[in-house]
Amino acid sequence: MEDGDARREQTDRDRYADGSSDATARIVDARPEPLDDEEHRIEAALRPRKLADFPGQTRVRDQLALVLEAARRRGTPPDHVLLSGPPGLGKTTLAMIVASELEAPIRITSGPAIQHAGDLAAILSSLTEGEVLFLDEIHRMSRAAEEMLYLAMEDFRVDVIVGKGPGATAIPLELPVFTVVGATTRAGLLPAPLRDRFGFTGHLDFYATQDLERILTRNAVLLEVEAVPEGIAEIAGRSRGTPRIANRLLRRVRDWAQVHGRSVVDGDAAHAALALFDVDDRGLDRLDRAVLEALCRRFGGGPVGLSTLAVAVGEEPDTVETVAEPFLVREGFMLRTPRGRAATPLAWQHVGLTPPPGSDTPTLPLGGDGRFGA
Repeated sequence: MEDGDARREQTDRDRYADGSSDATARIVDARPEPLDDEEHRIEAALRPRKLADFPGQTRVRDQLALVLEAARRRGTPPDHVLLSGPPGLGKTTLAMIVASELEAPIRITSGPAIQHAGDLAAILSSLTEGEVLFLDEIHRMSRAAEEMLYLAMEDFRVDVIVGKGPGATAIPLELPVFTVVGATTRAGLLPAPLRDRFGFTGHLDFYATQDLERILTRNAVLLEVEAVPEGIAEIAGRSRGTPRIANRLLRRVRDWAQVHGRSVVDGDAAHAALALFDVDDRGLDRLDRAVLEALCRRFGGGPVGLSTLAVAVGEEPDTVETVAEPFLVREGFMLRTPRGRAATPLAWQHVGLTPPPGSDTPTLPLGGDGRFGA
């Protein structure tokens, strides 16, 4: 099929497990970007260290606070914690906060780095009592490592295999009590036995604009950027509900203000800076707008197949599907139908066009905030 709906499940797991694609990095991409030492220092300084300082995600924050406080009162490590949700919403930050709240050391690794059971055994055997083990992108661990992790999380021991063939012997290795904090952007790819080992599961949602404004206000102070509420609101409104993107845009606006001799980041400065980086007032960048322009102007609103749409914007189908499409669908600019991709009334409005008479573009009611639904 042209839309790639028949792509095999294993191919999807291997190729898209981390949401990656061949696209060039974008300023509104929520995935982590390569950072130099200075940027790493800035990123670390912006992370809150206590749950009380963590803005947004109220339900997950309150639930996690209860789990940690109960563990402190019992004097035992808390249950293992699984955090799921799209990239850039604070899963790594929450893992570090868990360690900080417990006053325990934290060991950080990732699923792609653990491709053999021996890799995991080496990490587990070096943990100390009460230590927090943070496994980012935990769904990308190898099957052999996952099976070893089951036993380690439940019984705090691993079986080390010595020898090969009929003479192989399993030697049990006792482990100190520790807490696993797993993070995943694809919770559905986790096998059920692994999910069952987590005593607490929290799903992080996209942030409201007001929460992003609080984050930006705090981080502007840490970055020594003088910003007024109008400038903060301008940046927050274009951040796609994602703190990582908000912080990235704040740094670019800071750069623009310094270069242009602006001592205060106001609404005009933020608008001009983000216009330079092709981020419009809804958070769409060049690729997003190119997809909508092609869909509406060249194909009459669709439906149109993914491959055809990708050719029209000069990108690979994988890039359109994994980079641009999720945000456009979530914000109500595009629909995925059995016949292909179709523009919504909001898409026509955003590109400044009126749907042609007799268009079969789906018409859905718009809510007060411009999104679909009453």
